[in-house]
Amino acid sequence: MLLIANEMTTGRSTDRCRGAAGRFVDTRLAEGRVAFTLAELIAETGLSAVAANNQLRRLRARVCRVSRPQPFFLIVDAGHRLMGAPPVDWWLDEYFRWLGHPYYVALLSAAALHGVAPQAVQVHQVMTDTPRRGISVGRLRVRFFSKRDIERTPVQQQPGAYAPLRVSTPETTCLDLVGYASRMGGMARANETLASLVPLMRTATLRDALDAERNVRSAQRLGYLLDRAGADRLAAVVQDWLPARLSWCPLGTRGACPAHRSLRWRVLVHAESLT
Repeated sequence: MLLIANEMTTGRSTDRCRGAAGRFVDTRLAEGRVAFTLAELIAETGLSAVAANNQLRRLRARVCRVSRPQPFFLIVDAGHRLMGAPPVDWWLDEYFRWLGHPYYVALLSAAALHGVAPQAVQVHQVMTDTPRRGISVGRLRVRFFSKRDIERTPVQQQPGAYAPLRVSTPETTCLDLVGYASRMGGMARANETLASLVPLMRTATLRDALDAERNVRSAQRLGYLLDRAGADRLAAVVQDWLPARLSWCPLGTRGACPAHRSLRWRVLVHAESLT
């Protein structure tokens, strides 16, 4: 009798475990969540690591990994099957909370979220605190940039987002565009986006961004571009923040000789910089 009871108990346990990953995924999706870790799946279903991975492999049309070595998974609903993954904005915050690192949506991707997109952004650009390889999930591409002291950087929560999402403020976005211009297609592209962000910028938050960044050369370049765009009040904030004595710095690409020297900003503007 005891043997029969054990067999019945084992059978019920096996029945509960069969399809447990699929039920877990359905529950997550019903709760509006599109990401989970292997540890969460094991904890909530009682599956072993081997059984959990086996069941996830059978769900590969509905579930994908963010990257091969990482046990962090995304749920792909019917509406996103063509892309092969849910939108990056839906799971990025949860992904970085799992990694235990700070982040924010940056550069051209941040500008697009602020409603400014002079050129289509094909790759999602994200700032974090350490160098990190980019990831590809389905048709989505994420490129990471790194910055020291990122925790000081002024950011904001994206209003109306599907999930929590940290985005650089317009002022931070402009400073980043100038600072990372060489990796974004050059200063001309950065300036095109910056000029469109000017109406969104505020003097107080610009000062906060400058204090957080503490990069004199980026501030010089930003001041010159704001001045050039006719944003006098914003340019005055930058000038007031800068030290009294400045070294000369190039705006962008170095040429044989500068086409223009800005005495106010001590910036060398070469012919190729803004073309």
